[in-house]
Amino acid sequence: MLRFFPQKNKYIQAESKFTFNNEGPIPKHVAVIMDGNGRWAQNRRLPRIAGHKEGMNTVKKITKHASKLGIKVLTLYAFSTENWKRPTDEVSFLMQLPVDFFDTFVPELIKENVKVHVMGYKEFLPEHTQDAVERAIEQTKDNTGMVLNFALNYGSRAEIVTAIKDIAEKAANSELSAEDITETTIADHLMTGFLPEDLRDPELLIRTSGEERISNFLLWQIAYSELFFTDALWPDFNSELLESALASFQNRNRRFGGLKESEEE
Repeated sequence: MLRFFPQKNKYIQAESKFTFNNEGPIPKHVAVIMDGNGRWAQNRRLPRIAGHKEGMNTVKKITKHASKLGIKVLTLYAFSTENWKRPTDEVSFLMQLPVDFFDTFVPELIKENVKVHVMGYKEFLPEHTQDAVERAIEQTKDNTGMVLNFALNYGSRAEIVTAIKDIAEKAANSELSAEDITETTIADHLMTGFLPEDLRDPELLIRTSGEERISNFLLWQIAYSELFFTDALWPDFNSELLESALASFQNRNRRFGGLKESEEE
């Protein structure tokens, strides 16, 4: 039904500079700032909530394709701690989305062997949202494939403050000393600490909608992530664009502050 509305600003996918190589390196952890749902709806003269609903359909498609490509962790920025400032009707709809999403998608996730995790301040979510989240986590807990990690009521600065408070409390209780605190200590106390050490930090961060900022997302974890920005609004993001992002990643020179052997020579 949505496609019958004329678009004011239609997105035309640009040709990628790089070709995705199935045999090339695949980032183990990909994070996505899913931006542009509201603008997608407004372009079609629809209410913003229609964009959020279509955005959830995109989540389903991208999750399946990411799993198929061999990505180990897909972290999606679903709702930030700042998003409570949005209109009440929109927030209420966003809080209902996980209920509808998981009710219909969990059987497919089980079939795809995808495990659901949700990080963020879940205790502040409405009870029906919390229940849907916990059911999805419980129903997929035995899956051994890709981790689909939703950042829901998540903010990176708040996450870091919480981690520091936890570490300070342990220090006050003589459970550790200042000398014991390392980067690993901090990473252990962040919300990605549930993941194995080699999977905690995204190797690739994608942001849709043409915006080129981080928006308080995984500030510690993306210290060495490759960044990929696309003008596509999230509901327009598809498997081809995911592969374009991966193709770009495959052609990056990742030095982590050092030099490649060829550059040293």
